[in-house]
Order: sequence, then C-alpha cells, then structure tokens
Amino acid sequence: MKLVICEKPNAAEKIASAIASAGKKKAERRAFGKASYWQTEFGGEKITVVSAVGHLYSLRQAGAGQYPVFDVEWAPAYEVDEEAGFQKPYLEAIKKLSEGAEEYVCACDFDTEGTLIGYNILRFACRAEKASRMKFSTLVQEELQSAWLNRGKFDLENALAGEARHILDWFYGINLSRVLMACLRAASGKNQVMSIGRVQGPALALLAKREKEIASFVPSPYWEVSCKCKGVKFENSKGRFLKKEEAELALSSSQKEGVVEKIEKKEQLQPPPPPFDLTSLQLEAHRAFGMEPKATLEAAQRLYESALISYPRTGSQKLPATLNLKKIISMLSEDQHYLAHARKLLEAGRLKPQEGKKEDPAHPAIHPTGQRPKEELGKLDARIYDLIVRRFLACFGEPAKRESQKIRIKSGFQQYSASGVRTISQGWFEAYLPYLKLEEAAMPPFFEGEKVQLSEFALEEKKTQPPKRYTSASIVAELEKRGLGTKATRAAIVETLFKRGYVEGESIAVTPFGMAVYELLSKSAPEILDEKLTRDIESEMERIKDGESEKSVIGKGKAYLVRIIKKFSGKEREIGLELLVGLRKKESGVVEIGACPKCGSQMRIITMQTGRQFIGCGNYPACKNAYPIPSGVKAAGSGEVCPYCKAPIIKGFLKGKLAFKICPNPSCKQEDGQAESPSEASHAARKALKRKGKEKE
Repeated sequence: MKLVICEKPNAAEKIASAIASAGKKKAERRAFGKASYWQTEFGGEKITVVSAVGHLYSLRQAGAGQYPVFDVEWAPAYEVDEEAGFQKPYLEAIKKLSEGAEEYVCACDFDTEGTLIGYNILRFACRAEKASRMKFSTLVQEELQSAWLNRGKFDLENALAGEARHILDWFYGINLSRVLMACLRAASGKNQVMSIGRVQGPALALLAKREKEIASFVPSPYWEVSCKCKGVKFENSKGRFLKKEEAELALSSSQKEGVVEKIEKKEQLQPPPPPFDLTSLQLEAHRAFGMEPKATLEAAQRLYESALISYPRTGSQKLPATLNLKKIISMLSEDQHYLAHARKLLEAGRLKPQEGKKEDPAHPAIHPTGQRPKEELGKLDARIYDLIVRRFLACFGEPAKRESQKIRIKSGFQQYSASGVRTISQGWFEAYLPYLKLEEAAMPPFFEGEKVQLSEFALEEKKTQPPKRYTSASIVAELEKRGLGTKATRAAIVETLFKRGYVEGESIAVTPFGMAVYELLSKSAPEILDEKLTRDIESEMERIKDGESEKSVIGKGKAYLVRIIKKFSGKEREIGLELLVGLRKKESGVVEIGACPKCGSQMRIITMQTGRQFIGCGNYPACKNAYPIPSGVKAAGSGEVCPYCKAPIIKGFLKGKLAFKICPNPSCKQEDGQAESPSEASHAARKALKRKGKEKE
C-alpha cells in the first residue's frame, strides 16, 4: 500500500480522483472518526490518500524558564493551541492508516511550508525514513496524473529550510515578546500581551518612521495661477510659485486674449501588464475592491483548491509554454464572460504572454486553469477569480495606443499650458477594462496661431502635503521589496501589528503604544528593528536549500538573539516605564489625524469616557480649533485633507462598516452637491455636522 499525504482535504480528494482515473479505477471516500480519506488502486497496488489540515505539528517549549528559551520540540498542534483541536482526528487517521504502508508519497503544496508539513507528518506520525514527491502547480486532473507518474525525490533541503525558519521565528518571537512583557510587568504589574519578532520589528520600524515623517512635516505654502479656455483649465507654465508676490504679478500680467503658441502631440504604446504574482495580486485586489491582503490570499487559496487557478503563493511573473496556454485560453472561450476576448486572442494567434521580471523556481505566475466553477462562487472568490482571468487574458493582448497632447498659450507676458490624453486603440484594455484606472481627457480643437479668449483667472493658495501612510497592501509590497518575510507570512505579520494595538486604520497609523515600542527598541536594542539582520538570516536559511547545515544556520541566529537579550538585563523597570507611558496614551483614546489648518499642529480624534468623540487641536489652549463628530458614529483619520478648508478628512463607521468619508468642518464652503460621489450617509453626516456646528466639545 502507498500512502499519499496531502495538505488540505479538497486537494486530497482531487489527487485521489486523478490517481484513480489514471489507473482506470474509482476513488472511494471513507472515514476514520471525523476525518475522511480516499482509497483506490493503481497498477495493482492499493493507494490510500490522506489529508492534513495545514500544519499538524507546532513548536513548543520543552524545558522550564521564561527567557531566553532555546529548548524546543515539535508536538501535535492540538496540544499546543486549543483552537487546533479540529486537527486531532486527521492526525489520528494518518497514524492509523500509515501502519500498513510500504511506500510514502508527499503531495503537499510544493513550497517550503508545504514540504515542512509533509516532512513532519512523515517523521513523527508515520515514522517513515524516506518518501517520494509529487510536484504540481494546479489541481487539474492532467497535471496531477503527470505528477503522480513522474514522482521525484523528496525535497529534504526545502523541509530543513522551513524547519530552520520556524525555529528561529519561535526563538525571536517568544523570547523578545517575553522580554517586553516582563519589562511592562516590572513597571506596572500589568500583564499586557505584546509581541515582536524577526520580521515584525522591521515592519513596525517602517511604519513608525513614516509616522514620524508625517508628524514632523511642516507644510509650506505655494500658489498656483490658472485660467480657462474652451472649458479646459490651463495652469501657468511656471507651476508652483513659492512667493505670493510673484504669483500676483503673473496674474496681473496675464491678458484675456491669448494665442496658441505650440501644440505637442505624442503617440505611445502601452504594453500589457504581466500576470500576477501573489504580491501584485494583493495590491491590485486592494486597489480594485479594498480587500485586505490576507482576505485576498484566502480567496485565492479557495480558488486553487477548487482547481480554478494555479498555486497562489508564488513570486513568479512567468508563464512557461509548457502550461499549454492555448488550451487554457480555448477553455476560457467557452465561458460567456470571457468568450470575446479569448476568441480574439486565438484568432490572432496571440499565444505569447507579456511576462514580468520576477521568477519563482517552484511555481509559475498565478493563472486560471480554464476549468469552470461547479457551483456559484462566493462574492469575494468571484471577484478574485474574475480579476485573475482578465489579467491572464490581458497579458496576451496587443499593446494599447494612447495619444497625449500638450497645448501652450501665450497670455500677455505669461504662458499657460494644459495636457490631455486619449486612447486611440484599446488593445489589452478591452479584456482588463473593469479594473483599469485610466485618465481620459480629450482636448477640444486647437491649432497653432489661433487667437483664443481666456477667462476665470484664479490665484489659489495651497500647501505641500505630508507623505502618504501605508495601506495594508502597500506595506506588504514594501516588505517584499526589502526582502523581509515570505510570500506566505507578510500579510499575517501586518495583521499581528493590528492585533497587538501597535497600528490602526485603513491608512495605517502607528498608535502611541506602537510608537513607544518602536522608540524603546530604537534606543535599547536597534538590532530588533534592523532590516539587514533580518535579511542576513533570511539569506542563511535560503542557503540550507543549497546544502548548508541547518544546525549551523540556527546557531548563528541564536547567537544574534542572545546578544540582543543581554541588553535588557537589569533595565526591565526602566524600559517598562517607557512602554507604560505609550500604553496609557493609547488607552486614553487620543488619535492624531492630520495638521490643523489654523496653526499646523496635529489634530486629534479624542474619545471621552462616555464614548463620544470630537476633533481637537493638539496645541490647545493656544489653538482652540475643534470640530464635532455626530453621535453614534465611530470616526477615524483618512490621511487626506479637504481641498476647500484644509481640515483633515475623517472616515465615519456605522456598525463597523465605512459609511462615509467627509470633511468634519461645519463651516467648510464645500456643499453636498460638490462632494465626489456622495452617499446618503455622506449627506446625513454633513447635515448632522452643520446642526452641531456650535457644539464644539
């Protein structure tokens, strides 16, 4: 009997069916307690296909002590984490069914984590010394049959690299977190859950540095001069004026009669985008749907397990010809949603995709398999599926052709210019149209030497804006860019920062508590925040795949950690007091949201003990600028500034859902009708703000 070990039940069912079909048999579903498994035959041999449900084994402390602790062991996950109790029947089934096995096959996902899942099951549950390996990127029957017939050697180095990562992450996460909690306990007697880790530290540092840039940003005034011609807004060609007097002079030396001096037209080809890797998918899903990176990965995983897309945890933007791309496009042409675009590619013979630079030796770029959903997809899954399919089809399309036009007008002693752009030939735009964010600004007819009338001359004062905060998607992309974390862990790391109360908001703001943790570590143990240290350890772990000793890599990482922990010795209470100050600020409910338009200090959303909120200036009582927030609305900063009165724009949440985004200033000249796509909630909120204009708490 051959025992085939899979990572998830859905995958196990498809793998069992594929093996059975290859042997012209059927796969029978059976149960061992609450766990299902499958049996079939191939070549006269009995085949049993079992499933894990993720990592069935977790690390735990083996000895006594608080920190530093380096004595760890693998144990069944349900013994380590109460929430993993559902895994117990699966592990018991594998143990029992392995008793009659003569050969073992690892059919877990082909990456570091998947290989480690299989490795732990093989050595701890099955007591097996060797196994073969199935390698596949989709759960389509033909590919699974090929993987079964062409099994290779088990990728032990991949498993050891995964084990080293888990052990070092445990060493850093457990020990450093316990150090911080011990410091806070020494100062306050308070048991506050805290965490910091090998990648979490640099991630917090990135966000905290951006927060400090925003807080220290001093807006500088500048002026812009504009006019209108044929309904088009023209800007003074000098752009920003740093002195008001110069802007006023430009305005006064302009005339209502102008002449078109120059018209520049350029045609540009815009090539198709490459197919998705995981990070670019998470970024695009956040832009298109507002989906968090973790939710995107979960949806993609469900689509993969349903054999609708390829393995999502990939860093590749390549689609090798071995995938039989023509067949996939042909299968998509049978779906009415994609029929026109797919047939157009087939008829034109466009079967070579636009590829990106990123490669992944384990898997190709994310792509549809061509299989049709057997049942209606959930809302999120349907969105991600459509996004992936359209991106796949778009990368085979023709380049789009766009024309840009710049017009320069002479007005008295001044020059004014305006630009427009239009699409001449859509090319790949057609397939990806629902998700395109294009600026289409066609210009009315102008010709050189034409005399024109200018009107609506304006002098507008503006202020420079601070850097934008990261979103959950853009920080994941930044972590990848800096070589921090892995495809599978980055979204979870960012989520942990939220859970610990270090950061908050859709535009991620670092809380006072998170800033206190950052400041403390910057001063006491900057290595915890050091990107280079984290990257060096990552590089060491990657070398395990090339044959370097796992023990040596773990030893080096452990030595770094010991040196870091020594820096806290004897300073627990002192360090804890610094953390306590930040924690109390966070608990006080004060959140900074942007610059005060009257004095430039930070405005804050202040939550009173009654739960009511208002916005006040941090420079109080010198500046008494304040805005009300309607009762029943939970407010948060948006990172944006009102273009009319320069007040920080707030986001309002009702029953946990975003209800509106609006300027909180009741005196703002912006009217309901001027709001961009205002919702009913926006109108209601503005009316409430106007009613409460004089109730500044």
